[in-house]
Amino acid sequence: MPKISIVTVVYNGVATIQATIQSVLNQDHPDIEYIIVDGGSNDGTIDIIKSYENQIHKYISEKDNGIYDAMNKGIDMASGNVIGILNSDDLYFDSGTVSKVMQLMNEKKVDILYGDLIYFRSKDENKIARYYKGNLFSESQVSKGWVPPHPTFFIKKHIYEKYGKFNTQYTLSADFDLIVRFLSRYKVPYYYLPEVLVKMRLGGESTNSIKNIIKMNFDNLKSCKQNNIKTNFIKFHLKYISKTWQYIRNSI
Repeated sequence: MPKISIVTVVYNGVATIQATIQSVLNQDHPDIEYIIVDGGSNDGTIDIIKSYENQIHKYISEKDNGIYDAMNKGIDMASGNVIGILNSDDLYFDSGTVSKVMQLMNEKKVDILYGDLIYFRSKDENKIARYYKGNLFSESQVSKGWVPPHPTFFIKKHIYEKYGKFNTQYTLSADFDLIVRFLSRYKVPYYYLPEVLVKMRLGGESTNSIKNIIKMNFDNLKSCKQNNIKTNFIKFHLKYISKTWQYIRNSI
């Protein structure tokens, strides 16, 4: 099996970083390079990271210019054929997730693989708040603001080297832009696995205020324009009807 690099980006994540580290270390894939990029935490996060330093292959702690800048640092540090990004609020679905991903990427001969994601309540990873299905990528869905869940993406390193990393001008939506750029503009071969790959805690910078949601949508629209996808602001906001139904369905 080829080597995979897993990158975890964290800043002041003392409440969750240990669970994320253990989720990676518990994977049964035989060749994982684990990289942690810390943004200069001052809440005890670094102490937790250091307690695992014999099992973490690369680690830095320094000020960055936001989460996407930190992700780009991790990508630059990675030496694996494939790169996965698991942030400090996220967990892999089970111990066989990475092995399954690597096997399928090899069998399907693709450069990108992604799947489904579930959001859970902070104190109970088994309490599902929303099921986010990846589905097959399509420009018609992108025009409505939908892209597959970025935390489930596994991407071969040569794709980043050929088509670029996260565009940090999009401070809240560089993941949206990267997905659209890779899958729509450059038609990178991919495979969608209709299974949950990642569990993610509710929250996040892009959705923690109305102001951020509006900014994120304007950035997404700008990305669509740059990647030649026709859409408009009204189309983008129709997705929130579907999102609301996903939350309601999982609370019944």
